[in-house]
Order: sequence, then C-alpha cells, then structure tokens
Amino acid sequence: MRFLLLLAVVTAYAQLLDPNQAKLEVQVYTASKVPVLPQFRYQGEFEQYAAQLRKRILDEVVFRGEAAKWRAAKTGVEYVETIEAPGYRLKKLRYEAIPGLWLPGLIYEPANLTTKVPVVLNVNGHERTGISTPYIQERCINLARKGVIAVNMEWLGRGQMDTPGFNHYRMPQIDLTGASGLAVFYLAMQRALDIAASHPHADPARLAVTGLSGGGWQTILLSALDSRVALANPVAGYSSFVTRAQWPDLDLGDSEQTPMDLASIADYTHLTALVAPRGLQLAYNAKDTCCFRADYAIGPLMQAAEPVWRLFHASAKLRYYINHGAGHNYDQDNREAFYRLLRDQFFQGKFDAAEQPVDKEVRTAEQLHVPLPAENLDLHKIALALSKPLPNDKRPTAARLNYLVRAKRYAVEAFPAGDSAWKLVMDRAWTVPAVETKPPASPKSTVLVIADGGRKAAPVERLAAAGHRVVAIDPFYFGESQLGKRDFLFALLMASLGERPLGVQASQVMAAARWLGKAELHAVGPRSSLIALVAAALEDKAITSVTLEQPFGSLKEILEKDLSAQQTPELFCFGLLESFDVPQLKALIAPRKVTTAAP
Repeated sequence: MRFLLLLAVVTAYAQLLDPNQAKLEVQVYTASKVPVLPQFRYQGEFEQYAAQLRKRILDEVVFRGEAAKWRAAKTGVEYVETIEAPGYRLKKLRYEAIPGLWLPGLIYEPANLTTKVPVVLNVNGHERTGISTPYIQERCINLARKGVIAVNMEWLGRGQMDTPGFNHYRMPQIDLTGASGLAVFYLAMQRALDIAASHPHADPARLAVTGLSGGGWQTILLSALDSRVALANPVAGYSSFVTRAQWPDLDLGDSEQTPMDLASIADYTHLTALVAPRGLQLAYNAKDTCCFRADYAIGPLMQAAEPVWRLFHASAKLRYYINHGAGHNYDQDNREAFYRLLRDQFFQGKFDAAEQPVDKEVRTAEQLHVPLPAENLDLHKIALALSKPLPNDKRPTAARLNYLVRAKRYAVEAFPAGDSAWKLVMDRAWTVPAVETKPPASPKSTVLVIADGGRKAAPVERLAAAGHRVVAIDPFYFGESQLGKRDFLFALLMASLGERPLGVQASQVMAAARWLGKAELHAVGPRSSLIALVAAALEDKAITSVTLEQPFGSLKEILEKDLSAQQTPELFCFGLLESFDVPQLKALIAPRKVTTAAP
C-alpha cells in the first residue's frame, strides 16, 4: 500500500501541460480583451468621444477613492537656488505632487527673457541618475540657449527619489486600499506642467512635453488627458496593449504603465488619438534593446491615430521618427529630430535645429541636489497611512467580494492526462492541471489542495496517508501554471483589463471544487490561503471547509511586510482591504469551518 501511495505521489509531480501553454493562454486571453478605437465620421463625433473618454479615464482610473481629494488639494512650490550660466540660468525648486510628497525640479531659463516663449516639460525615464542624467541636461541646456524654457522634474523612484519606498511595483499597495496609486504619478507630472505653464514668460499656446521610456509614457498619458499640451514627443515610451501581449519580454511595462482598469477603457491607441489634432511625433529606436522597438511598436499606433488627424485636416501635425542609434536612447539624432519638430510647429521654420556640444557643462548629482523634507512621503508610506482605518465596510457581502475580485463561474471540461491526472479546461480559456492521489483504504473525504509552491509543494502524501482522497491543482500563476520570466507583468495587464488575478485563481479553485462535487479545501502559504478564503466565501456548496497553513493573519501584513507586485501580484486587488480583512472573509464562510493548521 505504501508503494502505491508513493507511486501516486510521483504521478502528482508529472508534467501535464505543454511547454509555454500557460503563457500562450494568457497572451491570447489578454490580447483578445483590449478595446478597439472606434472609427469616426466627423470632427464633432470624435471631440464628443474624446471628452467623454478623458473624463472616464480620470474619474474611473486615475482619481478613485482618496486620490480624488489629492486632485483638489493645495500643494506647494518652493524655489531654493538660482545658478547663472552662459546664455541661461538654472533654477532649483521643490514641489508637492500630493500633500506631503515633495519632488525636486529644475528650470533651465534663457537669459534676458522679454517675451512669451515656448516651454518644454522634460519628463524622465528609468535612468537611475534622474535629473543629473547627462543627455537630459544636454537637451535642456540646448533648449534654453535656443530661447525655450526647459523644465525638468525628478521622477518617482529615480535620482534623489531612488529609495525602496518609491519602487514602482509598490504603487499597487495604494490600490489595495481603494485609492488609485496611478494618481501619484499623474499628479507629479500634472503639477510639473502647472509650474511650466505658470512661468511669467511661458506662451500657453506653445507648451510641449517630451521624454524617453518612462518619460515617453508620461508624455503620452499627460498629453492625452491634459489639452494644455500643444506638442508631444514621446521617445520609445509605449505601445498598444495588444502589442505588449505579443512581445511580453520587452513591452509589458511597470505598474504605472499598466495601471488597474485602464485597459478596460482605453488602449494606448486611444491615448494616442486623444492628442489629435495637436502636434505629436512618435519617436522609436530601430535597434532598441529594452522595449518598444520601432519595427513593431509604431505601426498599430499610426494606423489607429492617422484617420483622426485626417478628420481635422491636420495630418502634418502627426509624425513618426525612427532612430538608428544603439539601444534604448534619446541620443543627439533623436534630440535634433525633436528640435526640428519644435522648429516646424512652434517657430514657423525659424529655429536652429542643430545641437551645440555642451557636455562640458553637465553638472553632477551633488551640484543639482535639491533639499527635501526629512519626513517626505513615498508610495509605501502613503499605502500604510491609508490602510490604518481599514476595512471600513461594516457588513461586507459576498456580492461585494465578487465585484472586487471579478470572480466568474467557469464551466469545466476534464480531459484525461495520464493515470489519475486531468487537464481541466475552464471556459475554454484556462487549462488547470489536476492530479488525484488516493489513500490506501476507503477515503474519509475529498480534499482539494493548492500551494504557493505549486502542487509539488502541496502536502499530498501527508493528506493521503491521513485517509483523504487528495486532488492537487495548479491554479493560475502557481506550479505548472507559472508563466516564466517576468510573469508578474501579465498579472498587471490582466488587472488593467478589468480582470483580477485573485479572482481568476479563486474562480479556478471554485470550478475545480464543483467538478469534484464537494471538497474540503486545503491551502499552503499566505497567497494560496487568501485564494482559498475568497473561493470558499463565494462557493458555499462545493467547498465544505477550509484548512490553511501559514496564512496571513491580516491583509495589512501585505503592506507591513512591504510586498510588491513583483513578488505577489494577485494580492493587490483594488479596494479589497477597503471592505475586507481576514475576519470578514471568514465571516462569509461561516458556519463552515476555517482551520489554521501547523505545516
């Protein structure tokens, strides 16, 4: 009997899914859900659509929950030092993105200003050196010497803000509390635009934004949603969500670039179109070694956007530029392409588009340092503060939980995959491997088991030896259902599409329990334990009891342990902590037993 049990356990460890099957399924699933930009017959139809879409993105994605208060809050700007230089002056400042979160900034101002001139907001990417990055300084110095005010603000998590609490994958910590983490990023760039537009010599009709990579993402988001921007030049900064699903190792993007629910409303094709009929140049690198390579990124964006500019007879204001320099760059060739764009659209052709060498004027990080308050907020601190009074829902219901996790009732087709093994195809979208292990004698009950380490780490032998029929599965993201390299980025994409990875996992567990008829649910590890609690709270017939090993005592531990979306992407379910903690989930399961067991 012992031999048979061991044989069954060996079978439980066998590979059931085809290589890359889990990854291919999520690629198809996500790409098929991306919204398509409609076609428009006349200008007024697009303008009405654009106004409604901007409002939806701002209200339903950017400024949810507590973030709506940040939008209207009074914030400060303080100028701290001016440095005189040949042909321009450099002004250091600090400003609040939201109350209590200060960022450093620089204004490169042409000398002897007497008239209104264009202003360029230079937004930074993922360079760790931030505002001290040489190519950014060179661009800003050249702009100032050419008579353009150049504003450059530090980005969250870079330069002076390069601390663990500003890591971009901590943004979803704020989402867990029911406030939009994206709002911090958006307000940081919008307040910077406010500063740029309020300069006494700024021409409000000639405001431009440009940046590389994460700066390119900032450029398109700000330009799409804030119509003060007259000219945008994102460089290697974004692609369609469909493209991202097809090129996951390159394009998927950080938490802020794939924010919760954005892709359920708009693709980046929509954001591109929202710039119309203002000036836009899409610049990409043919030899990019990071992301958003020119050969596949430009086409879908131009194909979607060009008909919109044509409606306004403004096709000349939409351009693309391909750089052939090495790697992920905003090199001199890309910079001079931007200067030509300024020349043509802001200066009627009267502007020197050649870059002058200024590398000897590049300053060090120490020289550009701006003092910040000692108790400055960061993403993690914001989430912790927001979580203190939560949950605040007095009587959360199963319906509320179902809405938050976006659970579904999957239909199951079971296909044999060897001795006591199945592939459970759910809604013809997901394939979940399942393996049965029987005890030596007649089973006491059926136990459905999931584990953070996959079914190979599940206590199958122990449960079977205790007399249970054990069915071990690997739901989405665990065991054989892992997606490989940088898999957490697909979880972000799913959440952006309006799905919730936690809901997909719980729905798969519920479907497996219904397929079994009735089952006790056993979960190992904090992540699987949360999945189990959600599944049991929503499936009161097929799941008869729950046993947890190493669970969270509270969802606030996610924040207290400072977990990030890289480590545990399904835990950051928007607004879950606002209504539920572990006691509230257990209350929904009652009177069925929830037991915490020793490993």
